[in-house]
Amino acid sequence: MKKLFVLICLTSSLFGFSQEKETIDFKRNELKGNALLLVIGAGEFTYERLLNEESGVGVSLFFNYDDQFYTKFSLTPFYRFYFSKKPAAGFFVEGFGMLNSYDSYVYNNNSSDPYNSYNSNIENRTDFALGFGLGSKWINKKGFLFEINAGVGRNLFNSNDTDNEIVGRGGITLGYRF
Repeated sequence: MKKLFVLICLTSSLFGFSQEKETIDFKRNELKGNALLLVIGAGEFTYERLLNEESGVGVSLFFNYDDQFYTKFSLTPFYRFYFSKKPAAGFFVEGFGMLNSYDSYVYNNNSSDPYNSYNSNIENRTDFALGFGLGSKWINKKGFLFEINAGVGRNLFNSNDTDNEIVGRGGITLGYRF
């Protein structure tokens, strides 16, 4: 009886299940372009590296070529956390930092001209913002993706510019995962 008990204990370890999570092999690089901003008069291109099935880091480059926005240029690193069962797809939240360059109206008091005592000049300024965003990403089997996102942040350093305290981020994005 003792020998049978030892034999059952030793063979039961062969049928045990591991507690480790099964890893899924998937493509981890994405290149995307913001189609909505392209139509409006600006461009934004994004690279994202997927760290695992639930998160990714990336950087976006924004440039304004049609003077439709105050922001002329921005470089935006971000971190995303995904809530779907598919690898790095579905609903996500993101945190971002944005180095941005924008035009600001500066009002100068010119007392020598009694008819026009306040003159406004446009100055180019650079600031850094922190913010968060929400969105969703869909991907097909061939690697093409569609994404909708929106976010908001606040500039940290030029607090006297009331025109440009808040920065926005968002769009409708098309891309490819490789």
